[in-house]
Amino acid sequence: MVQCEMCGAETSAPKTIKVEGAKLDVCSNCTDFGTEVKQTSSSSSSTKYSTSSSGGSSSSSGKSSGGGTTSSSSGGSSRRQTDMFDDMDELATDYDERVRQARENKGLSQSDLANELNEKASLIRKIERGDTLPSDRVQSKLERFLDVDLSAEGGSAEDSEWSGGSSSGSYTLGDVVKRKD
Repeated sequence: MVQCEMCGAETSAPKTIKVEGAKLDVCSNCTDFGTEVKQTSSSSSSTKYSTSSSGGSSSSSGKSSGGGTTSSSSGGSSRRQTDMFDDMDELATDYDERVRQARENKGLSQSDLANELNEKASLIRKIERGDTLPSDRVQSKLERFLDVDLSAEGGSAEDSEWSGGSSSGSYTLGDVVKRKD
């Protein structure tokens, strides 16, 4: 008897399903949560031999390039594909003060600013108190209307500090640590 990897029930005939990329051996009750994976051992050998040499070469090249592609695509895609956080600008730590000062410089009340941006006055109050972070949409509205930059400028100075490093291109602990002498 094998335990179902989804619900933990014991089953004598587990079925292999794929759930969000993970292969799981599950009981018959849990097969609806994913797509059933066909047993590739018998079907791949019959497909391999039924397609003759061209199929065998494509199958073998498919396996080698497929395995290489899978590992290189997962490794390569992580290198080529940027992280979603890389594209995001960091919000300045004093965003609340910047918004308040820019609003006051324009001579607007919180309600007036909210009306101009088509947002709620309570949202503007929370942003100025630092109780909530503005969404990207609200941040861009604030920056455009108030002509203020809410992104962290300190991050760029730190990034320029990191552009150095050792000549080999890799960093050592000495490149990172700041001594307290």
